Amino acid sequence: MIFVNGRFLAQGLTGVQRYAREICRALDAMADRPPITLLAPPDARDLDQFPRLSPRMVGRRTGQAWEQWELPRAARGGMLLNLGNTGPLLAGARQAVVIHDAGAFDTPESYSLAFRTWYRAVQRGLAWRGARIVTVSRFSARRIAQHLRIPAPPATLEGGEHILRDAADAAVLGRHGLQPRRYALVVGTGAAHKNLAALQSAMGALHARGLVLAVAGAKDAAVFRAGSDAPADVRALGRVSDAGLRALYEGALGLLFPSRYEGFGLPPLEAMWCGCPVVAAPLGPLPEVCGEAAQWFDAARPDSLGEAVAALADDATHRDALAAAGRARAQSFSWEAAARRLLGFIAP
Repeated sequence: MIFVNGRFLAQGLTGVQRYAREICRALDAMADRPPITLLAPPDARDLDQFPRLSPRMVGRRTGQAWEQWELPRAARGGMLLNLGNTGPLLAGARQAVVIHDAGAFDTPESYSLAFRTWYRAVQRGLAWRGARIVTVSRFSARRIAQHLRIPAPPATLEGGEHILRDAADAAVLGRHGLQPRRYALVVGTGAAHKNLAALQSAMGALHARGLVLAVAGAKDAAVFRAGSDAPADVRALGRVSDAGLRALYEGALGLLFPSRYEGFGLPPLEAMWCGCPVVAAPLGPLPEVCGEAAQWFDAARPDSLGEAVAALADDATHRDALAAAGRARAQSFSWEAAARRLLGFIAP
């Protein structure tokens, strides 16, 4: 029996929670899998989205207290699968933990002192107690191995086809005064490692062509420290729905992804599924995700981001070729494939 840690159902939706939800959705739809039960805290939501995972609420506590004390008791007698970076130390080797990146070690400036201290302690403790560590990219595997002093863990990769699940909500463009192909899109939280300040180098190219920069995302002040806000002269969209995000990808000149550190890089993959060209720096796992289907810029030379934006805006043939390459590349990634790899890694 496999028990899934459902704490993610009580949390806001970021890349980690997206991974957990989509992996569970894929497991829910899978006929040829071992028995799985989804265990959730009392403040969880959306259990009805995973009916074939036999979801149930257990315990009375919430948050870390629930995960560390009540979850391991409820999961006795089986393998506990934790999808969101942490797990209960008391479960010892009876569990697998998907650690998405080594950000708490590699980019401490992006996180509060309490957050990064806890993550470092619990992840080291999980490795020391024999939990099976899994991650989402080969880049993250190398970084996690170095910091936790373990062999490089296997990588599940991720999927991006969820972005096509809902019909595009084209009204989101009108609400923010955006016109198709007249804006470049950024999807990011404002965390320091997202490097949104680097976008200033692209503003000249956009302004010279009458284009605007649209930034979608929300900043969690409890986790991310101030220090890398987007430039002031952008169209701030806040958090948008999947339907709205799909419309933004499909209408954008391209996705600008200046992040200098990621565990995987989900927005570029979502963009490629939608036929939206990607402009990014070839750092971390992004070459694994985008291959030759992205327009790369040199992070050490800020002007190169503006040059990449100019190339997209001035050469429609180039833009269309990049969009087609992205669509083809995206077919290599799916949530079902990621879920099957994960099951293969944790099978006894």
